[in-house]
Amino acid sequence: MIKIDLLDCTLRDGAYINGSEFGTQTIGGVIKRLQEANVEIIECGWLKDSPHKEGNTYYHVPTDLERYLLAPKRKDTVYVSMIDYNRYNIDSLPVNNGKNIDAIRVVFPRGKVNEASPLVQPIRDKGYKVFFQAANTLSYTNDELKQLASAVNALSPVGLSIVDTFGAMWPVDLIRIVDVLDRELDENIKLGFHSHNNQQLSFALSILFIQEMVRRNHRNVIIDSSLCGMGRGAGNTCTELMTNYLNKTYHTDYDLNIIMDTIDVYMNQFFQKYSWGYSIPYYIAGMYETHVNNVAYLQDTHAVKNKDMKIIFSSMDAETRRKYDYDNLEQVYSTYVNRKVDDQSAIDTLSKRMINRSIVTILPGKSSVEYQEKIKEYIKNSDSITIGVNTILPEYTYDYLLFTSEKKYEYAKENNGVAFNKAIKILTSNIKAEVDENEIILNYNDLQKYGWKYYDNSMLMLLRLLKRVDPSCIAIAGFDGYKGEYTKEYAPTAIKGNLSQVETAQLQADIESMLEDYVSSFDHKFDVKFLTPSPFEKFFC
Repeated sequence: MIKIDLLDCTLRDGAYINGSEFGTQTIGGVIKRLQEANVEIIECGWLKDSPHKEGNTYYHVPTDLERYLLAPKRKDTVYVSMIDYNRYNIDSLPVNNGKNIDAIRVVFPRGKVNEASPLVQPIRDKGYKVFFQAANTLSYTNDELKQLASAVNALSPVGLSIVDTFGAMWPVDLIRIVDVLDRELDENIKLGFHSHNNQQLSFALSILFIQEMVRRNHRNVIIDSSLCGMGRGAGNTCTELMTNYLNKTYHTDYDLNIIMDTIDVYMNQFFQKYSWGYSIPYYIAGMYETHVNNVAYLQDTHAVKNKDMKIIFSSMDAETRRKYDYDNLEQVYSTYVNRKVDDQSAIDTLSKRMINRSIVTILPGKSSVEYQEKIKEYIKNSDSITIGVNTILPEYTYDYLLFTSEKKYEYAKENNGVAFNKAIKILTSNIKAEVDENEIILNYNDLQKYGWKYYDNSMLMLLRLLKRVDPSCIAIAGFDGYKGEYTKEYAPTAIKGNLSQVETAQLQADIESMLEDYVSSFDHKFDVKFLTPSPFEKFFC
């Protein structure tokens, strides 16, 4: 029977999840235990054109890996690292000293195999084996697959891997690709498969690939997996699932006890800080073969609903969807959400009701709950108009509710019906264009100012609105900012997004920059005060 090699890519593909910050103990421990579990190929990380940082799986040169190796490498274990075909200077690569990696995986996009080819001989000359990784293999036509195989045959790498980059393959797609490549590739070149779980098919497709290659029974294969499926977006086939399948079906000898112990000791820490795996947005990414970064952008920047994400991606051409051009994506999003409405009458109505009045804005920060008695006392004594911003907290009664997010609008409507129906809703035109009873609709773009990643902050939009209706005072509650974990900054009942710590810090910086711009460009006719502690109070002193 053919030989099936398992390649664990946790430390490489998992780097998309944690920014490659695995930590010294985890890197060493994962490599050691995977070797002890009899995993044939261990992908230790990336080679990058930047200095190595301790505890990081981005290495500049292979010798950076040596500090993490806790046990001698077994004779039949292969250590590999990956390089992007055009993002690593091969001149930096030292001669293999036999103490770190054995091979390099070169990844390249469709149509770039000829640009990747010149890397092969210099890598070999320095004593390393070469594997090829054909990103987004699904996009290749049959003729292009034949051309790929011909180019690879001329180079004779150890293996060529099929890559389901966007998690968009169906079984029929994989069989088509295998048919061509298995027929056209030299038999001494292993065929591999690297999957993503956008459509809940990663494990199933990996099994199908193995079964198909065993049926043909003339070429050795490589199957990629990662511990707990850790990998970009929807993640990969799980190493723990694949080893169990291979043991039961093909009588391999992977030590599942060691693999489970590795997960207990090293992987649970990442579950507490990060998320990956199947989700509806990543399913949509697989459906439309779009880059997962586009999904993350729409989720993190605009909290886009699944239905809207599907419509946005369907409106883009296939080639554009496969890239992550955020400027273009922002234009597509803005075109989609910017329903132009005549809102002058709405502005006039708000101005008549709010001119020279005191306004209290209640945001979903947890201080709105912690300081509720103080806030309620202020509202009572100042005879203020109360505006809730993108949320309904049950502690309050509202005169108005401002919604700039359709997701939060629908959530409030369905979960806080009584309070929702009592208040007048101020909606931006990205939510709807036709006004219903007790609603006011304003142009979304008129309340925006672009130039920041997180430009559509609801409080900035409200501030821009209020300067058009000229109240006497604005009192702000719950504008707490973001000091730590994103979800912990919100009141318990508020709907929350999902930003990493890096993204949260960027959001905080963007709000500060937008406030600085807002204050510098407007001569305030009204007072601004804060009813709860806020890092943004300094801008209005």
